[in-house]
Amino acid sequence: MTSRISIITVTFNSSEIAAQLLRSIPAGVPVVLVDNASRDAEKTRALAAEHGARFIANSENTGFGRACNQGAAQADTEFLFFVNPDAELFPDTLEQLLMAADIHPEASAFNTRIVKGDGSLFFKRRSKLIPRSLWLGRDAAKQDGEVPVLSGGALLVRRSAFEQVGGFDPKIFLFHEDDDLSLRLKSKCGPLRYVYAAQVRHLLGHSTERSARTAALKAWYMGQSRVYAARKHGQRFGFLRALGEAALQLISPLNLLSARKRAKAWYYFRAILSSCQAQTADRLPPWI
Repeated sequence: MTSRISIITVTFNSSEIAAQLLRSIPAGVPVVLVDNASRDAEKTRALAAEHGARFIANSENTGFGRACNQGAAQADTEFLFFVNPDAELFPDTLEQLLMAADIHPEASAFNTRIVKGDGSLFFKRRSKLIPRSLWLGRDAAKQDGEVPVLSGGALLVRRSAFEQVGGFDPKIFLFHEDDDLSLRLKSKCGPLRYVYAAQVRHLLGHSTERSARTAALKAWYMGQSRVYAARKHGQRFGFLRALGEAALQLISPLNLLSARKRAKAWYYFRAILSSCQAQTADRLPPWI
């Protein structure tokens, strides 16, 4: 049954936490691991070999979406399951996902229930790219149902649908790529669903190292992607809204307490400003 699914994960300096994901994947399930020019790429290569996973090493960081597309191109199964490296599957995760997919053949893609390290749930019920009228209430996380967008942290998609929409947008380096993919899948291929019975344990935010530089890098691409995706999906005043939010983050007193928060707020603001004329969300940050 599980051979209907290929698992794809993208690593960036995350060999220490990818081991638990690989250990949790049932035997016989194809796994493609794409490394985005990590410092610990050789450790990750060895880890992939130990668990029988296919390993792709990029000579430069190509971004999350492009790396996912690389992994997907190596898969020939009916379903693609994109999972972050700081995740861990439950014994019946894949079985529950396939059961839901067979019950709902009209659906194009699915999210699992994502259990955080403290036992609480992460549930993506809203997006900056959709109107507030489509946002879901918190109780939606307690049962199966259709959802407006999906999280890329544990996303199952029919390979035929993924190929039909052209996969992840390669112009988005990082952030909002799952929102963008979700909206295109929903528009062209069918509804999106949340599968409560399928669980993934997820240490959110631990797929990469935690430092002020990393926070700045992620904030830069978050700002770039925010404006690009808003324009792509015809959001009115997308740039001005993003700029207003960035300005509020910049003046937050919490920045005084953390170098990471200061770096994140400053580079998010700079990225929004620099995106005024940008046509893609993969421009390099100013220190590269």
